[in-house]
Amino acid sequence: MKLVVVGFGQCGGRVADEFCRLNKTARSRRGIEIITGTYAVNTDAADLSGLTSIQRGYQHRILIGSRKTGGHGVGKINELGAEIAREDADKVIDAIRSTKRFFETDAFLLIASAAGGTGSGAIAVMSQQIKERYADKPIYNLIVLPFEHEETTEDRTVYNTATCLKSCYSVADAVFLVDNQRFVRKDSSIKGNLAKINSMIAEPFYNLLCAGEEKKPKYIASKVLDAGDIIQTLVGWTVIGYGKADIPLFRFPRDRSDFRKKGNETLKGIQTMDEAISELSLKCNPVDARRALYLLSGPSKEMSMDLSKALGDYMRDIAPEAMIRNGDYPRERGILDVTVILSELSDLEKVRGYYTKSTDLIPEFKRRQEETEIKLKAIEETSKDIPSLL
Repeated sequence: MKLVVVGFGQCGGRVADEFCRLNKTARSRRGIEIITGTYAVNTDAADLSGLTSIQRGYQHRILIGSRKTGGHGVGKINELGAEIAREDADKVIDAIRSTKRFFETDAFLLIASAAGGTGSGAIAVMSQQIKERYADKPIYNLIVLPFEHEETTEDRTVYNTATCLKSCYSVADAVFLVDNQRFVRKDSSIKGNLAKINSMIAEPFYNLLCAGEEKKPKYIASKVLDAGDIIQTLVGWTVIGYGKADIPLFRFPRDRSDFRKKGNETLKGIQTMDEAISELSLKCNPVDARRALYLLSGPSKEMSMDLSKALGDYMRDIAPEAMIRNGDYPRERGILDVTVILSELSDLEKVRGYYTKSTDLIPEFKRRQEETEIKLKAIEETSKDIPSLL
């Protein structure tokens, strides 16, 4: 599957940078292109300068709203971010249109943080603009949710997140949700933490995108998971998970009929699936999924019919209402890994929580504004008899 990836705001741009790095890895190690174009869009010039993999040209690092912001961001006001995106949408569309192999693209992936200003405001607006021009290509949003400490220290974070989620859900074909808090490592530096989180957000997509683009016969799957399967799976609220287990590269010849060793192979696969489910990008109940997908990747000798059946039974047990698609990818050496997607989720406690809190905050914001205006008016009234020097 080939994607055009567009990151909005600081967070979105850095995650898009990781997807650009993934494409370079796929090209150098596998001779495969999985990203036809990667772009970062921001109102802050400094954030665009901090990227490492996306091309440095102005058509790939796109500065918008410079007349209103002076290139210094929107200060977490996502309404302003949406307004600027609406005004400068043609800048982004023109850049996308110039992608060399654009018409090989299967879908768009737009990325942003829900809590910020530029990304939170721009992603839904640009999803709508792109959808109007390229109605035949699915639009997927990847929304990064805030850390717990951001939610507790700043009410605006919760409000931005709620408005961003509602707007994206109404326009995108599917919305991948990523909870920052599930990836945080408390003993690491801020810079190290964020770099690792961005890498972990992009990593599960690697084999998923490569599997359908493989060209070498020995790496073609018995059951190929192609763009069509992915597109038919992705609808509405969506989460993604990834698990892996190391496998010895070299083994002594052994009797493959040994029941104990055979059982260990299947058990390792089940444990890998279990890790993928426990490491889903957002906490959810798999029972609420109406569509699901899993991809098993590893050395071909390690992927038996028994393992495939065990993983299928596992997925059916945890997501009994879902239409399940699956595939294998005999590519990895020394690793057995499983990628899981749960989509068309009917209930998400985290999303419901944002909506509820935001609804409570709106009258609170109004009350604070009225109090501020009353106090300012009182100060002005007190100073009316004082002469001015102007």
